Amino acid sequence: MPVPLPRPPALLKGLVTVVLAAAFAAQAVAALLPHVPLLLAATAVSLATEGALYRWQPGVLSLFAKSHADITVRHVLRDLLLVVALLRLGEQDRETVYAPLVAGLLSFYVLHCAIQAVSVLVRRTRTLPVVTRNIDASVLRLSPAPAVLLRRPGHRLLAFGLPATAGLLAAAPGDEPVYAAAGIALSLALALTGLGALLLRLLPGHRPAGEQEVLEWFDAWLAAYRPTVGLYFSGGAASAYQANMWLEPLARVDGRPVIVLRERFMVQKIAATDIPIVCLPKVSTLMRLEHSTLQVLVHPSNSGKTSQVLRIPTIKHTFVNHGESDKLSSCNPYAKAYDEVWVAGPAARERYALAEVGVEDKDVVETGRPQLDAVRPYAGPPAGAVTTVLYAPTWEGWDGNPGNTSVIAAGENLVRALLADPGVRLLYKPHPLTGSVDPRAGAADLRIRELIRAANRGRTGAQPSSAAELDRLTKELDRLTTADFRAGADTVERMRVQSAPEPGRAEAVARATAAWEEAYWASLPEGEHQIITDVRPALYSCFDVADLLVSDVSSVISDFLASEKPHAVANTSGLSEDAFRTAFPTVVAATVLTPDAAGVPALLEVVRHPEKDELAEARAALKLRLLGPAEPPSQERFNTAVRELCETAREHRARAAERLTAELPAAELPGQRTDTALPAAPR
Repeated sequence: MPVPLPRPPALLKGLVTVVLAAAFAAQAVAALLPHVPLLLAATAVSLATEGALYRWQPGVLSLFAKSHADITVRHVLRDLLLVVALLRLGEQDRETVYAPLVAGLLSFYVLHCAIQAVSVLVRRTRTLPVVTRNIDASVLRLSPAPAVLLRRPGHRLLAFGLPATAGLLAAAPGDEPVYAAAGIALSLALALTGLGALLLRLLPGHRPAGEQEVLEWFDAWLAAYRPTVGLYFSGGAASAYQANMWLEPLARVDGRPVIVLRERFMVQKIAATDIPIVCLPKVSTLMRLEHSTLQVLVHPSNSGKTSQVLRIPTIKHTFVNHGESDKLSSCNPYAKAYDEVWVAGPAARERYALAEVGVEDKDVVETGRPQLDAVRPYAGPPAGAVTTVLYAPTWEGWDGNPGNTSVIAAGENLVRALLADPGVRLLYKPHPLTGSVDPRAGAADLRIRELIRAANRGRTGAQPSSAAELDRLTKELDRLTTADFRAGADTVERMRVQSAPEPGRAEAVARATAAWEEAYWASLPEGEHQIITDVRPALYSCFDVADLLVSDVSSVISDFLASEKPHAVANTSGLSEDAFRTAFPTVVAATVLTPDAAGVPALLEVVRHPEKDELAEARAALKLRLLGPAEPPSQERFNTAVRELCETAREHRARAAERLTAELPAAELPGQRTDTALPAAPR
């Protein structure tokens, strides 16, 4: 895979735009004089600048298009100026010589417009109302996508029109129209070939199934698969982690799970799983779930499109959130729209009661956090010479509260204090959304990374021999979890590639992931600090190797409590420590650090000498309040909640059917689908 070239500075990118305008002006002057050397140079610079714009500054291309100076206009102008130059270079009767060439050039542009029109039609035939993954949809006549060159008008015109432009340019020095004729003929041939390739895809046997056929297939799949519980998710690309953290608990439920998405791009953002995935962009398609066997939808987040699925009366909805903390977002008033709210432990139940947002206590169900069942418990102080500290700050949030994230006010101080201890290995794992709202957070994040890189430059250590094993396991894990797409693959081609998974793939992924994580940590030089921003290693894997967590008031603290290891919270709220602990009950078992990080040395001393740890009992008690009892395990409690809500859904449907039967004589009942009868929930 080629390494992308670095982007030039903004000033240079602006200069590219100026150069393009100057090249057109010079070409116009050269055509009117006429002046062949200037014409050749200006045209060459113009073409090179077009390529630079497409490579480095697509935003300028959008501005050109909005100014009615898109690629077609620019390309026509460039060729027109060449034709003007050729006419002025010859005798008075040169018009008759070049007239056929001008006609051929015009024909090429007509073909270009035709290709664009047909490419739009092809794209529409390949925009299916349902996008799937992990489902065999081969009956829908899925096929590879057309070449990228045929789908992008700018790239296509530059490529197909280059022979014509080059021919006209070659004809100028020697006044040889044969070169222009050859170039235009080649461009016409390329355009005709492209048009033919696209038209072939519109033939009945070469295009994917139509909308109605796809919908009928989807209904049949629902009737055959008979899903009982689903994960519903809608959001931006950076929010996919919120759904991904619930994949494993969903895969282990008693029932037939399915993942329901709303955005097409999100299909590829969902992590490796064998659970069937369906993306239903339109509300009308989403409503077809009403007539399916789906009984419960689990919601890890709220979004604008959540209200659409809540309209389906035959499905029960539960909000599980993507983490719990003392922040206001953990007791959002929107939660009252769901049938139930599933929380980890008693603390969240109390949080909803105190918030008075309309969530009734009877609708709150404590299920624990199934994701945390595998987190390793505390096993004593650091065994070696290195103390591993995980700094995992949250992001700045939407409300502008300075206490949301420590990155801006305290991040650099905390990192400097930790790096100052030669016995510390720092793992820095910022929130994926850091800097998305407040640019100061993004800037502070970059400075923190540079501090860590500088500290690593001062450390030396031999590379462990397990690095080669890590490389092998990385390739194996990528093979199991990453689909092999062509660069120009569209959603239909991806559906074709990501069909029903091979039996046992999920188990193979779990084994490969565990082996990769073990090899990853073993491959790191002793004491080397790490900046962790990739999907792997996961946050919970970082928990297992960390001796101490430093974070903010966020769900990371609640999750880390599963290990009962020491943790600290940065207080950047402006409150005193007592007021801070009162405002945020989950901080009761944490060491509170001030923005100047003065307490870091004493905190490290406690981690290394557990006899000085006065918060161990408080952590155990807080773990029980936040996460609930250890027995039965969270996954078992989650399964129980799923079964009970499914039973509630079936009872609700039965009562609705009885009322309908009682209100209307049998002869007046409207036609009903025959596949809506609900089976007993799988055990």
